[in-house]
Amino acid sequence: MQLPIQSQSTIYAEPWETGAGAEDLAEIARVADRAGFAYLASCDHVAIPRRLAGAMSTVWYDPVATLSYLAGITERVLLLSHVAVVGLRHPLLSAKQYATLDHLSGGRLILGVGAGHVQEEFEALGVDFAARGPVLDETIDALRAALGPEEYPEFTGERFSFSGLGQRPRPVQRRIPIWVGGSSPAAVRRAAVRGDGWLPQGDPRGKLPAQIARLRTLREEAGVTDPIEIGAITEPLYVGEPDWDTGRRTLNGKPDALAESLRAYAAMGVHQIQVRFRSRSRTELTDQMAAFAADVAPHLN
Repeated sequence: MQLPIQSQSTIYAEPWETGAGAEDLAEIARVADRAGFAYLASCDHVAIPRRLAGAMSTVWYDPVATLSYLAGITERVLLLSHVAVVGLRHPLLSAKQYATLDHLSGGRLILGVGAGHVQEEFEALGVDFAARGPVLDETIDALRAALGPEEYPEFTGERFSFSGLGQRPRPVQRRIPIWVGGSSPAAVRRAAVRGDGWLPQGDPRGKLPAQIARLRTLREEAGVTDPIEIGAITEPLYVGEPDWDTGRRTLNGKPDALAESLRAYAAMGVHQIQVRFRSRSRTELTDQMAAFAADVAPHLN
């Protein structure tokens, strides 16, 4: 699941998140860890321009700091950047941050990456917004080298080159999983050719089968034979019958009905689903998480 509180876009944030903070994040992470959730995810924006702040808000926690904090108070849940706009930073800088996170968490990192969409953010940091796609492609390739097992990684590209520069600690994982986010044609191609996983961004159920078919075709054409982890973001969920308006798109009802609806994702070829629960407080959210883990999740696989 995507963590609440750490990003507060009006598209999905609940009103109670405005006054929440580190203690609330910590409790939610502990519940996820105990309940068997696969991963917790944190977003990435450096700065939001005024023109977008009304919809996006300016609340965007740093993913490395957030996931590192939660790594220290959890034991098994994986830690996903969903997604890190790695093109905003030199790959050696990102490698230093994420290798340390993987080291400190005992090998629990999944590096989710995306191209980004806020032009002013790129301009402020001196990165070419129009070239963000090619920049991300090369950054992924550079990160493959920089996050590998070698203390002195080497890479030569059009924008980035490095050799003879050592970085320790190394990641615990020999190969950090890189999941590519986005649903544009370029993002799907990037995931197919360069990714260990694909994180679609808001594709409705009806569009997923065609997107997955295209992803697999592109991967086969590129000669990539390694398996790829295909994800999906579900509709908002509420376990049980709510006594308040949870919204038109929210899936709610008895656990077996929810499980039956969510199993449709597996039938499409999806391997993991990212869930978001409607809630009016931290307690209601953690209750929903526990109910989902106990009564819905066992019937999904």
